[in-house]
Amino acid sequence: MGGFSVSGYGPERGTWSKLLARDSLARRLDWPMLLAAIALSMIGTALVYSATRNRSELNQGDPYYFLIRHVLNTGIGLALMIGTIWLGHRTLRTVVPILYGVSVFLILLVLTPLGTTINGAHAWIKLPGGFSLQPSEFVKITIILGMAMLLAARVDAGDRDHPDHRTVMQALGLAVVPILIVLLMPDLGSVMVMAVIVLGVLLASGASNRWVFGLLGAGTAGALAVWQLGLLDDYQIARFAAFANPALDPAGVGYNTNQARIAIGSGGLTGTGLFEGSQTTGQFVPEQQTDFVFTVAGEELGFLGAGLILVLLGVVLWRACSIARHTTELYGTVVAAGIIAWFAFQTFENIGMTLGIMPVAGLPLPFVSYGGTSMFAVWIAVGLLQSIKVQRPMSA
Repeated sequence: MGGFSVSGYGPERGTWSKLLARDSLARRLDWPMLLAAIALSMIGTALVYSATRNRSELNQGDPYYFLIRHVLNTGIGLALMIGTIWLGHRTLRTVVPILYGVSVFLILLVLTPLGTTINGAHAWIKLPGGFSLQPSEFVKITIILGMAMLLAARVDAGDRDHPDHRTVMQALGLAVVPILIVLLMPDLGSVMVMAVIVLGVLLASGASNRWVFGLLGAGTAGALAVWQLGLLDDYQIARFAAFANPALDPAGVGYNTNQARIAIGSGGLTGTGLFEGSQTTGQFVPEQQTDFVFTVAGEELGFLGAGLILVLLGVVLWRACSIARHTTELYGTVVAAGIIAWFAFQTFENIGMTLGIMPVAGLPLPFVSYGGTSMFAVWIAVGLLQSIKVQRPMSA
């Protein structure tokens, strides 16, 4: 089975010798990325607890309700990362058609009576025990793996230097199907992320720039057509209207962003102190444990604490870029590039909407926001990056 291998160690070598050997798995992992991601999840745990401990209407009377679930989600995410490293990105490459089919099936289930609406988006499947699943998070991964598999197949085989037009069309067709389904939910935030992923993957694959410029033009035309034809839901139109005019309906559609800016601005340089934020304690900012978790950091940890989150996210992206640059196969490069595009855009959109420089799109902050499916997806992505890092080049 694909995945990592550590060879050349006889039974006479001790466990610690194996772990510390120059070619061991432990030494080949990208520890700066891993430690930064763990630190982000730990910070997120404290922020989620601060945002939910007093909200009895959300936590069912248990102040530790979200704290326990967030820790559990993080633990499951770490286990999924380890499993992904063990399987290896090359093994996953061989089962991409199965993963793709499962992910498309799950998002189709959302459009059936099994789907449920949360915060205006009909993008969830309710599970027993109060849990829910957002399949579009897994679609981001399968789009990356599927497009990478197609675009890199002939290049890694040595038949071509870059993907031809037919291959690019096949890869785009693979991505378009789930994107259109997610658009029907409608989950516009996830569609935006997927579109950026597609562009990032194409740029990294070496495909002709005509495809990139063509997609940008088609995306702009499509967005205008969606707006003119009235295909957006009322709550989505309201969000864009509030972004264009922050003074519009400050007690209604503009309430979230106004309160978010007040919370962040009140934190100053060092913040009011963890669990001491008046905006957070007073429950003025809606969805503060998910989409607006950055406001808790801004208020209670201040500019320095919020800046630390940005630095840690920057470390994750920096190490991902290093992995993409140094891998010897196009498949690994394209997978890493898709993850970079995903993390970078989602981070910018999430923090941007709390600062009022981006429209509200309902996207979580990677590793920090509360949410099981999103946490699982980002840790699987880290597992893919680590797998690309630790696996040796395949012999010819």
